[in-house]
Amino acid sequence: MDEWQPIETAPENIVVDTKIDDGTGVRNVQTLKRHSNLWWFPDGSMYVYYRPTHWRMGAVSETLPA
Repeated sequence: MDEWQPIETAPENIVVDTKIDDGTGVRNVQTLKRHSNLWWFPDGSMYVYYRPTHWRMGAVSETLPA
């Protein structure tokens, strides 16, 4: 699954590539994992203060503990 998908379809507790892509352009491209409503760094150390608009499976997608 290399194509970008709407963020509403993102799996939970799976590390994926994310981005914001809107009228301003593409930005905040990084690897994150979703837990509930929040998006976390892959190691779970901190969540980001924004909501991505798109996701895709990355080259190193993995399941992490919740």
